[in-house]
Amino acid sequence: MSQRVDLIKILSTGAVLTHNSNPRSDEFTPEELQAAVDEASHFGLRVAAHAHSPTGIKNAIRAGVASIEHATLIDDEGIALAKQRGTYLDMDIYDEECIRAKGLQNAIPKDFLEHDAQLGAIQRENFRKAVRAGVKMAFGTDAGVCPHGIGARQFAFMVNYGMTPMQAIQSATSAAADLLGHANELGSIKPGKWADLIAVSGDPLNDIRVLENVKFVMKAGTIYKQ
Repeated sequence: MSQRVDLIKILSTGAVLTHNSNPRSDEFTPEELQAAVDEASHFGLRVAAHAHSPTGIKNAIRAGVASIEHATLIDDEGIALAKQRGTYLDMDIYDEECIRAKGLQNAIPKDFLEHDAQLGAIQRENFRKAVRAGVKMAFGTDAGVCPHGIGARQFAFMVNYGMTPMQAIQSATSAAADLLGHANELGSIKPGKWADLIAVSGDPLNDIRVLENVKFVMKAGTIYKQ
């Protein structure tokens, strides 16, 4: 925080694609998680929690984190708790496709692939449950797992697993801005907000995949692609 960071991320549980790490293990006690959130709040910072296990997810939500990254094994209690507390879930449900592709290139150990495939299937069904329950959802891709530039492919998966096209779009715009605490400047097209715009050849409400091929990009009123 002395380095003026914008966000604090903590690992509430172990990881999936990391040697000697178990995504079902809880890395911090509830008291430690609470201390992290409290300390960050003194500096006006929000906390995101990497969490896979049901207990790790619920401990982080109760501590007051702004979002749960992955939320792979979230259970019904965790879903209800996230909705009650207004905690965002950031479930990177497209990543399994990239991991499988890397596996075909022998870039990921076989045991990792098998484990990730099992968890990926569970995560996608839990995403469906969370959407159905009305939990706040933000778009996220776990940057680095998939090559930069193809993240928009996740939109179609979000729709396939229960979102409307508009909900999927909002997860990457207005919802994401709200999660990051910048809803007054970003996330929607309104007077006084930054002119951050894209254009595609088609209507994403009819075919969400058109978002995978962006033709025009404007950032803060400056055109970067056309």
